[in-house]
Amino acid sequence: MFRIQRAVLCAALALCLASGVAAANTLVSRQPVRIVVPYAAGGSTDVIARLVAKALTDELGQTFFVENKPGAGGAIAHDMVSKAPADGTTLLFSAAGPLTVTPHTQSRVNYRPLDDFAPIKLIATSPLVLIVNPKVPAKSVQELIALARKDPGKMNYGSFGYGSAAHLTGELFKLRNKLEIMHVPFKGSSPALTGLIGGEVDLMFDVLVTALPHIQAGTLRALAVTSAHRSSLAPDLPTMTEAGVANFEAGTWFGLLARSGTSQDIIDRLSAALDKSLANPEFRSGLTTQGAEVAGGSPAQFNSFFRAEFDKWGTVVKQAGIKAD
Repeated sequence: MFRIQRAVLCAALALCLASGVAAANTLVSRQPVRIVVPYAAGGSTDVIARLVAKALTDELGQTFFVENKPGAGGAIAHDMVSKAPADGTTLLFSAAGPLTVTPHTQSRVNYRPLDDFAPIKLIATSPLVLIVNPKVPAKSVQELIALARKDPGKMNYGSFGYGSAAHLTGELFKLRNKLEIMHVPFKGSSPALTGLIGGEVDLMFDVLVTALPHIQAGTLRALAVTSAHRSSLAPDLPTMTEAGVANFEAGTWFGLLARSGTSQDIIDRLSAALDKSLANPEFRSGLTTQGAEVAGGSPAQFNSFFRAEFDKWGTVVKQAGIKAD
């Protein structure tokens, strides 16, 4: 009789301990956690967000799912998350534009990036590449700069939209080198590339993975990448700094953020879980497919990077006089 009672008590204790461990692995409760993405399904931001959702689900044993909220250049999603409860059940997975550019170019956004969001993890970065039409007689960045200076205002550059990463990087290139080059915006990367190949524009900065097939086919000439280090996708291409434009870094990046006010414990646990994912070859391969490279680092490091990017692009927007509204 006593043995039976003891066995029952032991089983009950084991069940309680197991439940406690399960509870400890969750963030707040067993309810699913939504990761809001400011773009439609299928793009790089969405694809990488789904990799993150799966990784967190596998690591923490709690369901994480992606919810797409496109519109207004990302403002709808950011506004929604900025008003969500600060309990870790609603997260934001965003790219650089809506966090560091849109607030400077649009006066009517209802969110404040530096105040409303708490950085968790910088997941990946994706460099741009400086490409020219093959008819442009420049085989290097310095030759291109010399050509632009020879005939001020004659050259033009394309972008995949006003206020886009391609536009801002083009303006940064002009400012750093004191150039007069006209901006020609297109409605997307594909039309911009078509315009560049067709000679409507002379040069542009585009996402490397998108431009790479045209570079390999010889329909476009690549001069340099905009990342701090050479890209594994095109290791023979120099960085802009190596090409003689000092301290020139640009491109897009992808990160996970929480609502400001979320407990540091939740942020640290999410960050630690993602550290394991970023070391996973399968996860890294998924990023490479999207033309992105692993970033990582602590929440504090992401916060510092985020604020520096916000200030840098704010300065470019102001000096170039860019306004989207």
